[in-house]
Amino acid sequence: MVKKVVKKKKKGLKSLRGSGTGSGIETSSLRPVFVEKLPPCIHNCPNHNKIRESLVTISMAESYEKTYDQALEEAWQLFLETTPFPSTCGRVCPHPCESECNRIEKDGGVSINNLERFIGDFGLEKKLTPRKLTEEKRAEKIAVVGSGPAGLSCAYQLARRGYPVTVFEAFPKGGGMLRYGIPDYRLPQDILDAEIKRIEDMGVEIKYNTSVGRDIPIDNIRKEYKAVFVGIGAHQGLKLRVDGEDAENVYTGTDFLHRANCDEKLDIGDNVVVIGGGDTAIDAARVARRLNANSTILYRRTKAEMPAIDEEIEGALEEGVKIEFLAAPKEIFRNNGRATGMKCQRMELGEPDESGRRRPVPIEGDTFDLEFSTLIAAISQEPDFTGFDEFHQGRDWIKIDESGKTTVENVFSGGDNVNLGLVVNAIYHGRMAAETIHEMITGEAAPKQPEMPVIRQDKIMLAHYEPKNRVESKELDVATRLKDMKAEISSTLAMEKAIEEAKRCMSCGMCFECGNCWSFCQDNAVIKPLIKGQPYKFKMEFCNGCKKCAENCPCGYIEMH
Repeated sequence: MVKKVVKKKKKGLKSLRGSGTGSGIETSSLRPVFVEKLPPCIHNCPNHNKIRESLVTISMAESYEKTYDQALEEAWQLFLETTPFPSTCGRVCPHPCESECNRIEKDGGVSINNLERFIGDFGLEKKLTPRKLTEEKRAEKIAVVGSGPAGLSCAYQLARRGYPVTVFEAFPKGGGMLRYGIPDYRLPQDILDAEIKRIEDMGVEIKYNTSVGRDIPIDNIRKEYKAVFVGIGAHQGLKLRVDGEDAENVYTGTDFLHRANCDEKLDIGDNVVVIGGGDTAIDAARVARRLNANSTILYRRTKAEMPAIDEEIEGALEEGVKIEFLAAPKEIFRNNGRATGMKCQRMELGEPDESGRRRPVPIEGDTFDLEFSTLIAAISQEPDFTGFDEFHQGRDWIKIDESGKTTVENVFSGGDNVNLGLVVNAIYHGRMAAETIHEMITGEAAPKQPEMPVIRQDKIMLAHYEPKNRVESKELDVATRLKDMKAEISSTLAMEKAIEEAKRCMSCGMCFECGNCWSFCQDNAVIKPLIKGQPYKFKMEFCNGCKKCAENCPCGYIEMH
């Protein structure tokens, strides 16, 4: 009976090794495969910046016998492949990448935004130059209308490909809403100037104080240039549509911030009310505080529905900005041509609207009065389509396909004139349009990103990683902030802190040479490279399918198939 059982077991086994090598026993027909996954940070970044690769480059510098300066330059070049604005985005982006970081489940997400800022500032300090994709000088001229983040991103990517690019900008300086819509305490203008100059140094010409649509018809531009990118942004603030808002002391949010950023002297009195819940409303209220006024924000929903960046909301509250939730303007009171106050309507939340947020509904008969010296309506904004009538239909803004093409031949677009969005969205639009323009001219298809599964926390061995607290940037105290409009609130990380934070990256979905697969394999089926940076390999003839390499791969790079 015993002999029969043994014989039956042997029949089901198959050794892939020669005699005398390993156990000779196959435990599974599955074999290990290296499968790169998409980390959730990159997946959730609208511009798909090379976050993982950049941070791992820094964290493994010593292992690769590089100086940190060398590693940081490499990390900078990786960011510059997709964006010309790492220092800028490191300050103003609401970092959707961080909200998806797998490390949140352990001890807090990696501070990607602070690291992007540090890497960007390192590049500015060292006066680094982005790598061009070719040294060829192309003859096809490209025009870009608007020097906001979308337009300059497009110009930058085309310049990397050797195209002569001319940017037409209506304002005296470049940057679009980066310059005229974001206060200095969040984005110092010298940082923005430096990143724009780097684009100009690549050969991009920017013609300031030149408004296409007003000074020059768009058709003239189309005749002279092989392709045109339209990035006129959305600089016009929307009106409240409430009686009395035409008073001289009632501003739109975009107009108010534009004036403040141009250092215009603003007499706003001592009591400012801002209407809205987005970043423009928060910025306007905080600027008013720096102009020595009390600030109150009126928002028709609750804090949970505010579209503004959470850190900016908290910063405003720290600075003494009051927020009146579930309230909306109903009527503006005037005296001798000036607005003096308004009647406000109490609201409650009803069913969700098309945005997914619950719709505010008036509470019948529940109103209150609010006095002010200045009123700022920061409810939304829209493009000025003067001279661009053919690019939109009715109330619709400029429509583009996934490659940035408009309905007009050889005209491309992106940024806020397509849809109000994040700076990083606009940068992505510009990059995609540049790739499409290059493909249209040369026939060279833009490289497609390989489709990869997104690796989530359940596929990561969190216990493998040493617990490390998240590194935060230092901030000015409130009293110091409010004394100076140009005092930047948060500081760039010191190098040692940035390196420490980069080392918290878990390299989700990609090998970082921890050696676990080699250590746990008892059958010598894993080949550890002699040279750092070379890939690990498998000797399949030695493998018995025990799965230990996959089970002990902390970043989820090894699968069994």
